[in-house]
Amino acid sequence: MTYPMTIAGLRRELPLCKVADDFYIGAFIMFGDAEITVACAKELLARAPKEYDYLLTAEAKSIPLIHEMARQSGASEYFVARKGMKVYLTNPIHVQVRSITTQHDQDLYLSGEDAAKMKGKKVLIVDDVISTGESLHALEELVHQAGGEVAGRMAVLAEGDAQKREDIVYLEKLPTFNADGTVKG
Repeated sequence: MTYPMTIAGLRRELPLCKVADDFYIGAFIMFGDAEITVACAKELLARAPKEYDYLLTAEAKSIPLIHEMARQSGASEYFVARKGMKVYLTNPIHVQVRSITTQHDQDLYLSGEDAAKMKGKKVLIVDDVISTGESLHALEELVHQAGGEVAGRMAVLAEGDAQKREDIVYLEKLPTFNADGTVKG
């Protein structure tokens, strides 16, 4: 089963993936789709707040998006919160998060060097899909721990209750689905 969507002017078929017996989500995967990545980055940048110093996302699905946003905007660097501790993350800060797509607790880490750069700066948080808001909240917490200020929150798609939030800028609404592929009402 798939769900057809037009995102940033491009038509895509999102595969429906089971989360629970009668709860499915549309899988929006940007990996390998340069055309959608470029188009979504352009559309998000057109709606981005005018003032921010850095872009931040969580590993891994939105890395191509944030890279393209940095490239198009002329930013020389951006930050990625890692989902696992790496030896090169010196003096890291971290938070715990439970995402709808991972279905278990995980930690997000940010290197001490990146955190130091964020101190006193405005950080724009970017994600591919915001659903429960847990990953978004974890990224906000990392920005606060680093001494930065959240300049805005952006996503390509808003799913479920995220569609009702007024503090998120997004391109399209993504419904959730029943087991038979119909949109939940």
